[in-house]
Amino acid sequence: MSSDSKSSLKDGLAALKREDYRTAKIILEDVAARDDDTNKSLQAQVGLVVAYSRSSEIEMAIAVCESLVESNNSQVKEWAEKSLKQLRKKHPHKNTELRSTGFVAFESPAEQIEAAPEESVSLSTPPPPPPPPPPPGLLNSEATNASFKKVPEQTKKKHSGEAIVLANQAKSKIPDIHSNIHWRLAGRAKVWQPLPKAKLIKSIRLPLLGIATLVALFYVVRALLQLAMDSINNILVWLPFLEPIQLLYNDPTFLLLGIFLVLLVAAPWLLDWQLSKFYKQKTLDRETLNKFSRESVRVLLRYCQPRGWKLPKLRVLPFAAPIAFTLGYLPRTACIVVSQGLLEQLEDDEIAAVIASELGQIARFDSAAMSVMLSVTIPIYQLYGLITEQSDNISNRIGGTVIGIIGNIVYGIWCLLTGTGLWLSRRRIYLSDRIGAEVTGNPNAMIRALLKIAIGTASDIAKKKQTPSALESLNLLIPVGHEQALWLGSMAANTTFESLLMWDYLNPHRQWFVINNSHPLMGMRLQKLCKLARYWHVEPELYLENQQSLKVKPQPFLLQIAPFLGILIGAASALLFWLVWQGLFLLHLINLKWIYDNWQFATGFMLIGFSIGSLLRINYLFANIDAKTVSTSQALPELLTHPANLPISSIPVRLSGKLLGRRGSSNYLAQDLFIHVDNILLKLHHVSWLGQSVNAQDFIGKTVSVTGWLRRGATPWLDIQTLKTQTGKVVSSPHPIWSTILTVAAFTGGAYIILRG
Repeated sequence: MSSDSKSSLKDGLAALKREDYRTAKIILEDVAARDDDTNKSLQAQVGLVVAYSRSSEIEMAIAVCESLVESNNSQVKEWAEKSLKQLRKKHPHKNTELRSTGFVAFESPAEQIEAAPEESVSLSTPPPPPPPPPPPGLLNSEATNASFKKVPEQTKKKHSGEAIVLANQAKSKIPDIHSNIHWRLAGRAKVWQPLPKAKLIKSIRLPLLGIATLVALFYVVRALLQLAMDSINNILVWLPFLEPIQLLYNDPTFLLLGIFLVLLVAAPWLLDWQLSKFYKQKTLDRETLNKFSRESVRVLLRYCQPRGWKLPKLRVLPFAAPIAFTLGYLPRTACIVVSQGLLEQLEDDEIAAVIASELGQIARFDSAAMSVMLSVTIPIYQLYGLITEQSDNISNRIGGTVIGIIGNIVYGIWCLLTGTGLWLSRRRIYLSDRIGAEVTGNPNAMIRALLKIAIGTASDIAKKKQTPSALESLNLLIPVGHEQALWLGSMAANTTFESLLMWDYLNPHRQWFVINNSHPLMGMRLQKLCKLARYWHVEPELYLENQQSLKVKPQPFLLQIAPFLGILIGAASALLFWLVWQGLFLLHLINLKWIYDNWQFATGFMLIGFSIGSLLRINYLFANIDAKTVSTSQALPELLTHPANLPISSIPVRLSGKLLGRRGSSNYLAQDLFIHVDNILLKLHHVSWLGQSVNAQDFIGKTVSVTGWLRRGATPWLDIQTLKTQTGKVVSSPHPIWSTILTVAAFTGGAYIILRG
């Protein structure tokens, strides 16, 4: 048996000895179900009987006892028979009918909410008497009777695995996706001081950012609307016998401003209707919430009543992915929305922490900005889905392709509008986490909630074999971004959380790679929550110490940002060029000032700077892939957790797994393409030749071998070089060629602008 397994058993028995039954059950269940050593597995099961009986989970204690009664070890069998007899005598009403088959019928989401059982153990109920003492030496020593080794392999598997699994099924209707992950289950603050209030400058930062976001959204919508109006009239002018529409020549600014003011007021009701229409949202009453999380109801009352607020409306979405968000911004119109998956997959205190973090978003202007953002972007995303669905139903290939391209243009518009809210989305999440921890005094529950949300989201994506449209369209508001959850949640069982998050808080350049992300780095969020736990003298759930960032050479990062540095250098060169020309003109040495009578030439310099920077970076981004040095899936955990890696590192890998993502025209841009390899989900980036007859999307759902360059940024991804199917078909992804074309085009355009004057 491995040293980790021995350590786990030892930790479980130690927790049992100090009467920390919750921790003991989690550790011993894992050892009993997974350990290959029958000896250790039986020790864990005996410990579980004690833990279950002490924590009033009599049915589960009986289930494990029944499996131990059939053990070939005489000591264990005798002890189990006595324990079973005593447990049944003290609790004759308990039975194990449910565990006889291990099958539990799944109900619809609405039925599951209504049928969720309340906790049946009263605080005033005394704990049941423990079963007889375990066989001598079984729980207090590593040494055990040699007869344990005689248990046949089949019997070992039956008792060490099935009994624990069936007992867990009796405990919950929903399979526990966190069962193979060890949680420290650190405690909460009993008494805690309020956190220091933010200074004035910091307190107004979010409202100002919310205003800036609305302004940016307004001008982007205006620019798109103006472009559409001009394009329609230009087409009408070009076509014979048609006249342009004079109304489209009017300035749409004031009309659009009026629409935005209406949206600012009506967004809560409009979003409530949109969620009911598109995502089948239902009302969630307090009694139902109380069945899943009693603390959440107490948090709602404790937070709202002193402020004189009416309790916010509660809604539930029938999604398996655990998500939550807040709509509206005034206390009387606010609405907290949670998913069925969040209620089922999180514990009582974890749900309460999430609810508290959502309560903290009420009465903030940034929430108003995000509500307006969502009320604008949800219809556009739904239009994209509708158009691409119609495209797939058209039998004519050319017509279907044209409609599909239009649908993906709409998707691009959605991305552009959503992009205006990325900065605000990242900044407001830190405050929400802080409030969730402060209201409950339980930063550790907030930590576990965020990690379980990531795990549950990744599990849902893996089961559906594509990113659910709801996750993508609501991504700005949910606690953990779906792209972030994709790799983090799927890798949680492969290594420790501390290792997974090292890049997030040790890489010195990490902040530059979240610019295009909707959520901040998970490691940074959890590190702040751990700091709050230490502030209240509570042991943190994770050991994310405030370490100094790694000291790495600056050259890789400079190469990474070379195109953007090129733009800055190009702008500086344009200024210097203008000063030189002005000097020569004043000295009457040269009379070409008429060529540069405006600053348009500066654009040419910046384009040339961008092209030179891109050219310097290409060879590093797309290094040659040598079959001898290429890494495989076994190295993925180490490659993804290395804190010094950057996207420019270009790690050559070859992975074999199932290609997943959306099918049909909704994925023309390969926006939803990833590979499922060794239970890890990894985002793929693919570009194709224009008009290419075979694309990577054509092989979704099939096992493929992908060769390419692994990139480690805020969210890891793989740039595809080649994708090969089991039948021998090969699809190439010409990333280097398209990069070269872009570089040449930028240089040519810049030179033309400068020479034209």
